[in-house]
Amino acid sequence: MSGMSIPLTPHQVVDQYFLEHRAKVLDIAAFLDRFDRAAAAFGGADSATTDDVRVRALCAALDLLRDGQPQRARRVLELWSDHSVDPIPTAHTKGAIGAMPLPDAKR
Repeated sequence: MSGMSIPLTPHQVVDQYFLEHRAKVLDIAAFLDRFDRAAAAFGGADSATTDDVRVRALCAALDLLRDGQPQRARRVLELWSDHSVDPIPTAHTKGAIGAMPLPDAKR
């Protein structure tokens, strides 16, 4: 039996990981609050209406997390991934931004 892992019960998963993930949700909420305050101060769109790809992708991922379907982590990564296969002639930035533009239907 050496090397075999016994899965945690649902109760053990919650006991072990809840507080860590509660803090992460609060961090995301604080980020969105900061974004909305900055948008209001500068006359921009808030997190629900922004054209910023990163904020839109984060909000879309939050919607996906609540849909009750399995494989949430895989689906979030796919949501944020670049699925293009053809190389682009020139990069428009010097680095990755962490999310791809979403179709308008996911706005």
